[in-house]
Amino acid sequence: MNLLDVLEERGFIEQKTHEAELRELFETSSVTAYIGFDPTASSLHIGSLVPIMSLAHMQRCGHRPIALVGGGTGLVGDPSGKTEMRKILTLETIQENVTALKKQLSRFLDFSEDRALLLNNADWLVGLQYIPLLRDIGRHFSVNRMIKAESCRMRLESEEGLSFIEFNYMVLQAYDFLELYSNYDCKLQMGGSDQWGNIVAGIDLIRKVKRGSGFGITFPLITTSSGEKMGKTASGAIWLDAARTSPYEYYQYWVNVDDSDVVRFLALYTFLPMAEIRSVSNLKDAQLNIAKSILAYETTRLVHGAQEADKAFQASLAMFGDRQIPADILPSSSIPRKLKAAAKESVPSTTMSLQVFQEGLPAFKLFHQAGLAKSGGAARRLIEQGGAYLNGDRVAAFDQLITHADFEKDEILLRSGKKKFHKIVLDKQAGDV
Repeated sequence: MNLLDVLEERGFIEQKTHEAELRELFETSSVTAYIGFDPTASSLHIGSLVPIMSLAHMQRCGHRPIALVGGGTGLVGDPSGKTEMRKILTLETIQENVTALKKQLSRFLDFSEDRALLLNNADWLVGLQYIPLLRDIGRHFSVNRMIKAESCRMRLESEEGLSFIEFNYMVLQAYDFLELYSNYDCKLQMGGSDQWGNIVAGIDLIRKVKRGSGFGITFPLITTSSGEKMGKTASGAIWLDAARTSPYEYYQYWVNVDDSDVVRFLALYTFLPMAEIRSVSNLKDAQLNIAKSILAYETTRLVHGAQEADKAFQASLAMFGDRQIPADILPSSSIPRKLKAAAKESVPSTTMSLQVFQEGLPAFKLFHQAGLAKSGGAARRLIEQGGAYLNGDRVAAFDQLITHADFEKDEILLRSGKKKFHKIVLDKQAGDV
């Protein structure tokens, strides 16, 4: 199946250049394509999953993906989709982040024997000389066209404005495409819809400098049915790093998506066959909730591995009750269909000393310390609105004292709202925390 058909069917494509020529390229040769990834953090987040999955589909269709980490452009800052200037990092910090990102990308891509490449544009951008760059590359760019690009226009209209250093970003990204075209036979760049202007600039540069043909594909901005950006929650971003977002919390994000998003998210964020995914549109109520469990399981398995996905699934069963997974719903999924004793081990937990609870700890402080509320004030409001529970019972007052008498087998289970849990484990040997 042509990669374009795969990406179109699953909802990945918003715009593309030279469709007929690109389709023929995929049908007649093995194509190398790249996507750039921001190295300003040591972890990617859910918002990065669409580009990651598109590279994975590319590799599965017999083509070669390049994950290009912007170690050089990260020293400048990409204005695309931003209303303020990005923080500029050191080369050392960026290199640490690059190492962490490759580990995450390896969950999706096979980097062995150059089946996929992880490159860092610092390798060619940092050593560039300014005058030769202006003379050989800069002369191909029209300022009139550059300021019309959405990435520049947004910043020009912002209060802070567009800095000169950021204005050069389009030139640098276009140079990346030229470098990859020249040295890796890379003919396709993919990216978010906000990258359209940068991608087209790279295609034009390849044509002018190499008299060659480059191509571009952009992805739509993925939002939930409520219009919120993917991966944004009240508690912050949903990260792919287990140290930032636990596998259980990651699983819970997906199992709680809106009913109207399930089919679309199964297509984008899993490798399950489309014929099976389309049948989910006919499911309702309990059966649709089972499809959500499968979505959560499959996405967690891809990011954290089968063992962590199993633990998160079992922990969810322990919280919300056993749920048999029928064999005829998304049968290609590897989710366990025979239930075993559910366990709570994967529920996020904090160990606290006995001494803390001897005189009692106000409930709002405990909910804040457990991460179930952003602040003490938010914890008070949660309790006053009736959304806080301790061992299944609603907390009566924000200053209700929680003591060691509330523990059952040295544990208490806190709940915020319907589906956010945290376990407090008593350490009788420790001093104050």
